[in-house]
Amino acid sequence: MTQKIPFEPFTMWKDMYEHTEKAWHDVIQDTLGKESFSEGLGKIQSSYLQYHKMISNFTEAYFKQANIPTRDEVANVASLVINLEDKIDDIDHQLYENSETVTKEINQLKRSVGNLEKKFDKVLEVLTELDKKIQIGEVIVATKTEATQPEAKATPQSTSEDTNTKK
Repeated sequence: MTQKIPFEPFTMWKDMYEHTEKAWHDVIQDTLGKESFSEGLGKIQSSYLQYHKMISNFTEAYFKQANIPTRDEVANVASLVINLEDKIDDIDHQLYENSETVTKEINQLKRSVGNLEKKFDKVLEVLTELDKKIQIGEVIVATKTEATQPEAKATPQSTSEDTNTKK
């Protein structure tokens, strides 16, 4: 007795695929190898590019009329913002680096100003004392004494006028 093989659809589909795949492969390779196919594909691509350019122009014109920014304008603004952020970061970095130096310089200036204030206070005290002495007349006597005795020290000497003025 002979054994019957049961019907298997998967095997049948596989055989059919292998036979048709070879036939379609040959047809497609022949078609792709022809120059007319390349010319047709080039024309289709050219037409698509013209269509794309026309749509882009219409869209841009519509955006201008509607006062809506185009993609290029938004990209330009984004580029400007990025450049601005980079500059701000650079300035921030420079400020951070220079902050210690600036702080030291400020502290040094504060000390210098404090020293100058002390010196000005001393000068003011001397001027105040000198003004008081001028009002009393001691400086005039000392100046007269210096004129007559150049070797003598300029110490205030009391005269009868000084004692009368002091009373």
